[in-house]
Amino acid sequence: MDQMKTMDRLKKRAEFLAVAGGARASRRGFVLQKRDPGTESPDRAARIGYTVTKKMGNSPERNRIRRRLREAIRATGEHAVAGTDYVLIGRRAALSQPFDLLVSDLISGFDALKRPTSGPRQHERGKEPARQPGQATSPERRER
Repeated sequence: MDQMKTMDRLKKRAEFLAVAGGARASRRGFVLQKRDPGTESPDRAARIGYTVTKKMGNSPERNRIRRRLREAIRATGEHAVAGTDYVLIGRRAALSQPFDLLVSDLISGFDALKRPTSGPRQHERGKEPARQPGQATSPERRER
């Protein structure tokens, strides 16, 4: 059984932050984020970073989530686009989800991120976009 060589990893915080501004695909066991390949090195292998926050449990649980995601990447690595940086944010459901379902979710996540998007996100979560002067923000304001 030939096993794929492991992908390069993201290690620096700046690399993770650069990926965070790109496209994302949410699945039950993880969130997959992507940063498009730059013109500087489109021929290099895809790189991937793993994040599991303390909200997901104690360290053995977080490490188990990370190991399951790493093994799923080994199984589906050929779906990653060369030169692209990815970040996998693990969720607690990755612990109880059957492995073959985790792998199929990862494949669908890679495929979803291959589709063209409208561009990077414009505003942070929870903040409303700027409104024009005189524009009502809600129906209650219009009735006054």
